[in-house]
Amino acid sequence: MDAPPSIYTTSSLFLRTLARAGITHAFANWGSDHPALLEDLERQRVGNGDSQPTIVTCPNEMVALSAAQGFAQATGKPAAVIVHVDVGTQALAGAVHNVDRSRTPVLIYAGASPIGQDGEQKGSRNEWIMWLQDVPDQSAILRQYMRHTSQIGGAKTVEKSVKRALQMFATLFDCLLLSTYLPFRSATSDPKGPVYLWARREVMEEEVALSALDAVSGMTGWPTIERSALSASATTRIADALLTASSPLIVTSHIGRSPSAVSALASLASLLSIPVISTCPSTVNIPFSHPSYVGVTFLSPDTHWEKLQGVDVILILECDLPWIPGNEKPLEEARVFIVDGSDPLKINIGQWHVDAEIICRADGGVAAKQIETELLRMGVRHPGEKWDLDISIDDNFLEEKAKFRRETLEKNHARLVASLDEAEESTSVLLSRKAVKPGEANAYNRVHFSVSNVIGILRRVIETLTPSKGVNTLVLNETISNYPAVWSHLRPEVPGNVISSGGSSLGWALGAAVGASLGTRTSGSLNGQDGHDLVVAIVGDGSYMFGVPSSAYWMARRYNTPFLTIVLNNGGWKSPKLSMLGVHPIGHGSKASGDQLSVGFGPDCPDYAEIAVAASAGWAWGARIGGSDASSLGADVGSKLLKDLDDVIKKAVRVVLEERRCAVLDCILPPI
Repeated sequence: MDAPPSIYTTSSLFLRTLARAGITHAFANWGSDHPALLEDLERQRVGNGDSQPTIVTCPNEMVALSAAQGFAQATGKPAAVIVHVDVGTQALAGAVHNVDRSRTPVLIYAGASPIGQDGEQKGSRNEWIMWLQDVPDQSAILRQYMRHTSQIGGAKTVEKSVKRALQMFATLFDCLLLSTYLPFRSATSDPKGPVYLWARREVMEEEVALSALDAVSGMTGWPTIERSALSASATTRIADALLTASSPLIVTSHIGRSPSAVSALASLASLLSIPVISTCPSTVNIPFSHPSYVGVTFLSPDTHWEKLQGVDVILILECDLPWIPGNEKPLEEARVFIVDGSDPLKINIGQWHVDAEIICRADGGVAAKQIETELLRMGVRHPGEKWDLDISIDDNFLEEKAKFRRETLEKNHARLVASLDEAEESTSVLLSRKAVKPGEANAYNRVHFSVSNVIGILRRVIETLTPSKGVNTLVLNETISNYPAVWSHLRPEVPGNVISSGGSSLGWALGAAVGASLGTRTSGSLNGQDGHDLVVAIVGDGSYMFGVPSSAYWMARRYNTPFLTIVLNNGGWKSPKLSMLGVHPIGHGSKASGDQLSVGFGPDCPDYAEIAVAASAGWAWGARIGGSDASSLGADVGSKLLKDLDDVIKKAVRVVLEERRCAVLDCILPPI
């Protein structure tokens, strides 16, 4: 039977434009508005053996966008998401918030119901749902989260519509010109983030000539905005303030989204021995082993740097929120400088304010390098070199202050490491007295691991078993109430090797792990590595449920993207209980269990590992550790339990590394 004739449409132009602009993967959830896209993709497969872009089928829209976000976060290259009319747009759900707040470039395309209903054009209405799914303003569903929204008007303008959208968010990616990939470095157009295009079905079915398809070009002529720098006056003012400060501090949230900026920040911090604290981090901002690393905070009371009240100069670099005034804040006389490459005033946040001396729109990495260069020009030198200042203040005085800070930071860092080591080896919470059923008179010793136990052993196992000693591991952290402990005990060193969603909508990690694994395998990672030996998603049990595991693990099996999932299972949503205690510390709810408060998943929690096994048709491996009766373990029970935990984590890592399957380890923590 002869092959059907090739018919080219607006959809052909749309897909060709994506491909030639460097979009290699589209995470798709299909619907009645996509016939021309499905037809053209199959035309490509028949003619070429595959399609451009590669299609990743996603049974759930939020997982699709989370996967695209993980792909972009891990690789530094944008991805596309294809969804179905208004309902598919709404089903993107909280992932829209995450991709916005994390400033991750993703192009979202949605079809729309056709207008015609009498067969006027190919693609006119022929299904009853097309009346119900035609809303007055489809893009209004998510416009406030987008950097750009636009309707594709026809075949003649589709290429320009797509390139306009890509220009809004483009990052480092390869551009396809004349059928050859030509890598170029493109600075980001800030503020980075998602864009949304939509088109009615008749428009995407419009037929075009082959010559129109061949005429589609890459992004040459559509450059993105160069990264901005500090003005000369701002550079000098900030450098002088840091130099003469008695107790300077650098605060950041996500400067590490650009790996090159991490080295710039580390070098600046080393020059004057300035402590660096990460508030609500979404990535590695400074290596854990750097003496200036003083920890992470998610800004609950008494968790900021212990010397915050004594700081006299603060440089805030690429930071969403440096402190919560009602919890902790610096002294009013402290000099504060804010530097952000895209949105220093946080215009997309309803209410936001930090008292500051100056606010600058400048890329954090560029600014850090500028400030260091200015300090070197002023005569400051790196440790071990003699200073030669050109200002009136005595060189020795300022140099000795920096030396004293360096020695203090090194001592404090050693104490931090010792405290983490001690917590990881502690057996203080391994056993608890807990009734088997609510109200039962006889209680038994039940095994519960601490977050410190789990993450400490996980880190050491990764360093032992991975081919590159843990360097080439990507960890996705969505542990919410356990964020600070997980960040601390992971002790991350490599920029880009630990990330979080950057937002607050739960359910990101599982889909993001699929996208990150797929992306780095095919495109390489953001920090220049070819791919990751191991991808690990660490989630709370609540985050796991939000992540639609039935879809995520099906995708992992379908696209062969094995990853390890560590579920920190405390039996429910701890964060709402903590929020209640923050307002009502001694109220009625302060003594109630999680189940009684309706934030718990008990008394019979889901079998999280078996959900993954079922969703992957038996391909995934899973186990639960903890929660069992420990009364028969005898003497030295703590050492035995930590050894059991070590053994099962090693097995889980080997399943992923050697058998190339997903592994899910359900770790029982003390219940909320």
